[in-house]
Amino acid sequence: MSKRLIYAGIMCCLVVFVAGQVSAADMKIGVMNVQKVLVESVSGKSAKAKFDDKMQELQNKFKTEEDELIAMQKDIEKKSSAWSEETKQTKAREFQKKRRELQDKSEDARFELKTLQDKELAPILKALEGVVTEYGKKNGYTMILDSKSGVVYFSEAVDITDQLVKELDAAMAAK
Repeated sequence: MSKRLIYAGIMCCLVVFVAGQVSAADMKIGVMNVQKVLVESVSGKSAKAKFDDKMQELQNKFKTEEDELIAMQKDIEKKSSAWSEETKQTKAREFQKKRRELQDKSEDARFELKTLQDKELAPILKALEGVVTEYGKKNGYTMILDSKSGVVYFSEAVDITDQLVKELDAAMAAK
């Protein structure tokens, strides 16, 4: 919360500074929702589909191992009273080892998904930056802010997210 307040304070100072340079009548501020642009754009939907496919693949891969681990735990709970102390310890170590291996694999999978997400989003975000800059210049905006980065209130009249989705789709289609 404090980061948002600091960011909002910085944005207010920036607006005051820019307002000093440009008269209020000449200011034109736009607000966009970067997350919405990514979710609704064709390239964003494509990146999400790749990410979802990979996530499903990894989940399916781990399902069998998770089921085996659950079965092993139930087996230990059921039969441990009949086992010798040595057998209990051996089974417990075996269970712990398999659980750690699954945790390591899960961590590797999370890293793989994060890498894939970064790889898929990087060119889209770079293109969006260019689109926003070009759109801002072409349409006479003094500044364009992300609505999720500390903007407490804005009129829907200044929300240009939908226009930027169209511009991004056009820019990504041209590549």
